[in-house]
Amino acid sequence: MSLPHPAADVIVVGGGVIGLSIAWELARYNVRVRVLEQGQFGQEASWAGAGMLPPGNPDAARTAEGRLRGGSHLLWPEWTELLRSLTGIDNGFRRCGGVEVCLPESNESLDPKIAAWQAEQVAVEPLQSERLHELVPALHPEIVSGYLLPELGQVRNPRHLKALLQACASSGVDLRPGTPVIDLVHTGERITSVRTPCEDFTASEVVIAGGAWTRTILQRAGLDSNFEPVRGQIVLLETRPSLIRHVIEVGNRYLVPRPDGRVLIGSTEERAGFEKRTTAGGVSGLIEFGRRLIPELANARFERCWAGLRPYAPGGLPVIGRVPGMSNLSLAAGHFRAGLQLSPMTAVLIRQLILAQPGDKWADEFQPNSKCL
Repeated sequence: MSLPHPAADVIVVGGGVIGLSIAWELARYNVRVRVLEQGQFGQEASWAGAGMLPPGNPDAARTAEGRLRGGSHLLWPEWTELLRSLTGIDNGFRRCGGVEVCLPESNESLDPKIAAWQAEQVAVEPLQSERLHELVPALHPEIVSGYLLPELGQVRNPRHLKALLQACASSGVDLRPGTPVIDLVHTGERITSVRTPCEDFTASEVVIAGGAWTRTILQRAGLDSNFEPVRGQIVLLETRPSLIRHVIEVGNRYLVPRPDGRVLIGSTEERAGFEKRTTAGGVSGLIEFGRRLIPELANARFERCWAGLRPYAPGGLPVIGRVPGMSNLSLAAGHFRAGLQLSPMTAVLIRQLILAQPGDKWADEFQPNSKCL
């Protein structure tokens, strides 16, 4: 005879970085939380990303996205220390700085991006050729313009997820891997039961943080939505330490150096359904891109490649808030490429919602609406 499971105040569906961050944040406020994950915790897009953390300034930001990013920027050092003290795990967080450059074959000007960072009162340094190559000596000599974000950071995704998982466990969160949701039973406007193949669970509040699978999970409650998976491929090369010291970006593609000499090159954006396999074209294109920026990468050793499925929401903003017409069902999804970086402040917004704590008006822009539901 199995023992009855402990009661929970909140069920979080989805055990990626968003779901685990929400669970830990709520547990810190003495909320009883259960997390249901269909596979293993943190093994999808949360694990697959490069760990880049763009800077921000919530007080000067002019957009809701900027305030969400800025709030997370301030929380990352605090969360890192809290997790380290609780678990002993170093998540690899550091402010390494980042450089965005403009390729000579591009007609794009970086001036609007520089102006946007300046308007947000984020430290930014426009770079001409001499200063640019002083910062990145290995950069292709034809690349002569860019800008530096000295406060851009990075974190090691697997380490951070391991720390979050341990912190949740030590804080009393009931963690249920291998537990897919097959039905969200509701009466009127209220979810009354979360059904899984093994048993049914109840809680006062349910939060969907299902990443790329959010649409599928919402369908269990008879709700359609426009969330969709977007595949992103990444390549890992091994080269000499200190070849690159800063993150280098060109639009949505990037090189992320690790202290041990490894370099991540990413990433593709492909609408391929739930297909997570890498492709020869995707991998070779990323390697070619890396060599275009840093010619010496032609001598680097290929180590491995992988792909993850990012959760995209129409409009490009994450969806955080109560589902219209439902009194106890909330969403934290659609973060696309920014799940890791925005996870701390996303968790704070959900905690404020669940505990009916005062929040900022700007957060209303993330409320679920007709664009996604």
